[in-house]
Amino acid sequence: MAKIKPSKGAPYARILGVGGYRPTRVVPNEVILEKIDSSDEWIRSRSGIETRHWAGPDETVAAMAIEASGKAIADAGIGAEQIGAVVVSTVSHFSQTPAVATEIADKLGTDRAAAFDISAGCAGFGYGLTLAKGMVVEGSAEYVLVIGVERLSDLTDLEDRATAFLFGDGAGAVVVGPSQEPAIGPTVWGSEGDKAGTIKQTVPWDRFRLGDVSELPLDAEGNVKFPAITQEGQAVFRWAVFEMAKVAQQALDAAGISPDDLDVFIPHQANVRIIDSMVKTLKLPEHVTVARDIRTTGNTSAASIPLAMERLLATGEAKSGDTALVIGFGAGLVYAATVVTLP
Repeated sequence: MAKIKPSKGAPYARILGVGGYRPTRVVPNEVILEKIDSSDEWIRSRSGIETRHWAGPDETVAAMAIEASGKAIADAGIGAEQIGAVVVSTVSHFSQTPAVATEIADKLGTDRAAAFDISAGCAGFGYGLTLAKGMVVEGSAEYVLVIGVERLSDLTDLEDRATAFLFGDGAGAVVVGPSQEPAIGPTVWGSEGDKAGTIKQTVPWDRFRLGDVSELPLDAEGNVKFPAITQEGQAVFRWAVFEMAKVAQQALDAAGISPDDLDVFIPHQANVRIIDSMVKTLKLPEHVTVARDIRTTGNTSAASIPLAMERLLATGEAKSGDTALVIGFGAGLVYAATVVTLP
């Protein structure tokens, strides 16, 4: 029997650079209130959101991802041709195939990098980071570009009082590469498919070709609504607050880190109340910087963690070498948490 030569990569992996892109249009709560019966005070108290960014016609999923990726590659101090794989997490790229990652890899100038999309909702960045770490350590790629990008304004029902104010658009990216010491901890991840109905698309795409609109949602004028993201808010809130704090603690334990050792906490930017509840449950010390980027960015799903990371570093609220706990959770229901050293 022939023996297969073992693969050989770096001893460890780390995040080397980060970049973000927010669309130019800033949308205040007042715009959202034009179509729902609510108030600015209610939106802020329930979610913490004051404004969000919505993409224009030219700010496509690919275009935003390319902007964020270019910054991440420059921040990492490497050339695009050195990227060996491109992993894109998104739920808002409407072409089923080919993967938008292939277009991004080409336009960035990579040298025929492996490229693929993943669908893991708001946990997508954590999933992509885990895959990238494995590639670098296994040796299939020296540098991996991980992108979270969403145009959730395309999947928002502006007449849905429960979700109209939540979502924003944007892209965040990181470059993962070799390290001589551990800088990305073990990932605690999983799924609870029995709760999949709590966050979902209102209508499957194939319903539009059946010709029967009787079961499709209609707007105030009687027109068929485009599919949107809907959720059972209270069920999701309870799950996130009680279950995800446990996952976050498991990630700390797996990395051999205590809350006192942390410098930064970067949770998925879903809701300020969820973030504050997790901080309390984890008993994070006051010195820990907590990302609350949701206030001006909204919920950008897979893009939220890298966008929040980029902003903390850009503003000086976090610094290179800080130890950060990151956790994403969302539709599926899926989750992923790990401890990283910031680039």
